[in-house]
Amino acid sequence: MCNVSRRLFMTATAASAVAVLPAAAHAQTTSGKTTPLEPAPVKDGKSALTPDGALDLLKRGNEAFLRDEIVLPDRSEARRLELAKGQAPFCAYVSCSDSRVPPELLFGRGLGELFIIRNAGNTVDTVAMGSIEYAVAELGVPLIVVMGHESCGAVKAAMLVVETNARFPGQIDNMIEPIIPAVLEARGQQGDALENAVKQDVRRVVRNLREESDPLLLKPLAEGRIKIVGAYYHLDTGAVEFFDQA
Repeated sequence: MCNVSRRLFMTATAASAVAVLPAAAHAQTTSGKTTPLEPAPVKDGKSALTPDGALDLLKRGNEAFLRDEIVLPDRSEARRLELAKGQAPFCAYVSCSDSRVPPELLFGRGLGELFIIRNAGNTVDTVAMGSIEYAVAELGVPLIVVMGHESCGAVKAAMLVVETNARFPGQIDNMIEPIIPAVLEARGQQGDALENAVKQDVRRVVRNLREESDPLLLKPLAEGRIKIVGAYYHLDTGAVEFFDQA
């Protein structure tokens, strides 16, 4: 009799716990379309996508993200063993380190598909540049994306330096120094000052990659084998806005 009562108590307790779960947790398990995801096509050990095809794949992935579709990338043992032999990403993605900006989730991509370079303010220093060049020259990526985002703390800090001569401890001053020219260029533009500065920062990086890089990038760019574009992530909506796509 005691065991029966205990089972009844445990059942009632579990039911009560489920009843008080946050609505978001229920929504996560009951809403959203589930979509199996095939890895991007590969040929001869490198991405088989054209630059425009790679960009279109990202755009469609973000559209699915905005529809709350639950994509299921291949994370099986077979896929992991395949990638252990070599990688063939279709995009080198330069983005901010901000925890709210995870590229794989924004585009619903899986293992081995995005070669991601992340640092505060999506700047490109020597290490980042070498990583991008490696992605193009060795891995054969057809697309490079530089993405800033709404409410970027690094750009805010650079704006404070310009506006109030602010100083920051440690290496933070040195970290945001490359962003200051973009802040200066964005002054006087119509619209939100921070968004303008973030987008100008992206444009400067894109321009530098297109015009002042090593032949490792300039040659395939001139031949149309790669494309370098800018992007801006809206934290409030989840949308990625692509621009400077020439």
